[in-house]
Amino acid sequence: MDAAISAAASGPAPATDAPPYMSVQRVQKIYETAGGAVEAVSLADFSVTSGEFVAVLGPSGCGKSTLMMMIGGLETTSAGHIRVDGTEVTAPRGDFGYVFQDATLLPWKSVLDNVLFPIRLEHGRTRDHLDRARELLELVGLWDFRDKRPRQLSGGMRQRVAICRGLINDPKLLLMDEPFSALDAISRDDMNAALADLWDRYHKTAIFITHSIREAVYLADRVLVMSRRPSVISHDVRIPFPRPRRMEMQETAEFNEICGFLRRKIEEGYQRA
Repeated sequence: MDAAISAAASGPAPATDAPPYMSVQRVQKIYETAGGAVEAVSLADFSVTSGEFVAVLGPSGCGKSTLMMMIGGLETTSAGHIRVDGTEVTAPRGDFGYVFQDATLLPWKSVLDNVLFPIRLEHGRTRDHLDRARELLELVGLWDFRDKRPRQLSGGMRQRVAICRGLINDPKLLLMDEPFSALDAISRDDMNAALADLWDRYHKTAIFITHSIREAVYLADRVLVMSRRPSVISHDVRIPFPRPRRMEMQETAEFNEICGFLRRKIEEGYQRA
C-alpha cells in the first residue's frame, strides 16, 4: 500500500524549462553550544515552483522552524545557498510575508493598523494599500472588526489578522511557522478553510510548517517530511487533490490513506539514528 501511495503522491512534477522559484541547496545549520557543535539541519535540498504551497512535517525538534527561519533570512546558514526569484537570501526581506505561532500583533493598534503596519514601515499608507487591507479582511470575515484591538479578538481572529498582515505587501514568498498550533480543533479547521480560500485567491508561493498531518495534506501541493536531528528531507510527497479544496475531502479514503502514509514516514524519522 505504501508503495502505491508513494508512486501516486510523489509523481513527477510537470516538465518545465523555467528555473525553480525558490531553491534550497545543500543547506546546513550548526549551532555552537557549551557542549559542542549541534547540527540542527543537515544538507537540506529541495526546490519550489512559483505559486506552490509546500508544507513541512517532521518529529518535534527536527529543525522545521530552523529551516523556515533560514529561508526567511531570520537565521544564517552554516553552509549552502537559499535563493528566491533568483536572489540569494541573506537577511529578512520586505517582499516576504511572515506568520508565526503567536500572532505578534501590536496591542495598542487596531486590526486595520496591524494589517497595514508592514506597509507603513516600508512605504507609508496609500489608498491602494487600504483597498488591499479591506479586501483581505473581508475575505477572512474581519472587516467589521477593523477598529477593534487584539485583546478584543479570539485567538483564531488574531491569527486571521496576522495572515492578512503577512499578505498585505503582496509577498514573493509567504512563510508560516505553525500559525494554528494554539487553536482548538474547530477554530483550526476554520483557519485551514480560510487559508485555503486565501491561497485560491492569491496563489502565493508558501512554506507552511506544521505538526498536523491532516492540515498539511488538506492545504499543500507538496509535503516535505524531515527526519529527526540532524535532519534531512527524507520524503517529498506530491498531494494529488485538485483545487479548490473543501473540508469534506478529509472524509475520503484516499485522503486518509495519504495521511497514514505520511504518519508512517514521520515515525520512521523518529527511529533514524
